[in-house]
Amino acid sequence: MTEALKEGRSRLRPRAGEPDPSEFISGRPATNILLVVLVALYACTRLLEVTLHPFPQSVLVAFDVLSALAFAVVHGARHYGVRGIGVFMAICLIVGNVIENIGVLTGYPYGHYYFAGLMGPRLFNVPILLGLAYIGMAYVAFTLARIILGYFDRPPAGAHIVTLPLVAAFILVAWDLAQDPVWATVLHGWVWRDGGPWFGVPLSNYFGWYLTVFVIYLTFTSCLTRSAIRHVSLGDRSWSLAVLFYAVCAAGNVAQHIPAPDPAIAADPAGKLWRVADITGASALVSLFVMGAFAVFAWVRLIGMRKATKD
Repeated sequence: MTEALKEGRSRLRPRAGEPDPSEFISGRPATNILLVVLVALYACTRLLEVTLHPFPQSVLVAFDVLSALAFAVVHGARHYGVRGIGVFMAICLIVGNVIENIGVLTGYPYGHYYFAGLMGPRLFNVPILLGLAYIGMAYVAFTLARIILGYFDRPPAGAHIVTLPLVAAFILVAWDLAQDPVWATVLHGWVWRDGGPWFGVPLSNYFGWYLTVFVIYLTFTSCLTRSAIRHVSLGDRSWSLAVLFYAVCAAGNVAQHIPAPDPAIAADPAGKLWRVADITGASALVSLFVMGAFAVFAWVRLIGMRKATKD
């Protein structure tokens, strides 16, 4: 295990004399502009979801996932280098896809479910887009956790190697708590065979999700070294843009409650009927008071650290 971690850490650093490709990204002043464009693209996609538009739902799903993925790649290359964000992506894809496939086949650790056709082609039993979706929002949640806990220019050490994944996992599961009933019970992106008390979603899903993302974060954090985290000044807008991305996601969930639902009633496979307005309303509340709280905590922490640095 120790040798595996050392090998993982070494992959986050370029070899001696080898140019780091991330310099071609993080060294450009236009990087933050590109990040702003990606946040705007994501925001436009979320806006289209609640307005009349000519696009199939599957197209919006793809733009939703891919804009978040692109944000993670550009932002991550700035903060960890291309090798670092590459390792993060690999961990997300491997851990996420393995556990999701086990979940579909056995019902553990999430509950019994299967994927419908909304998210497109699959790798074994899991849509490719779902695997990619892990990367974008998982990266943003991890960045918020770094801000809240104050790990700006250093990796966690000792017990803090566990603390950072614990907090990051809560931030990401808050997103799933808001989204899953909409995606499953209303949009039928996936189907919970036995339904569940949270608007057709079993509670086991959230414990399973927490376990999955905690393993992802703990693995990545264990690979981090001081040289793997690039020094990005507190005044750099990329920190604020990560918080903004998470806040835009929460706002998009709130906006889903605005239009009148059609149809007004959705049924889960257990035969229980749910009012769609109640589902989107619960999603809006979680997004506002849980996701919103994490975004505010990160924003306040960032402002406080910037002020302390100036003083």
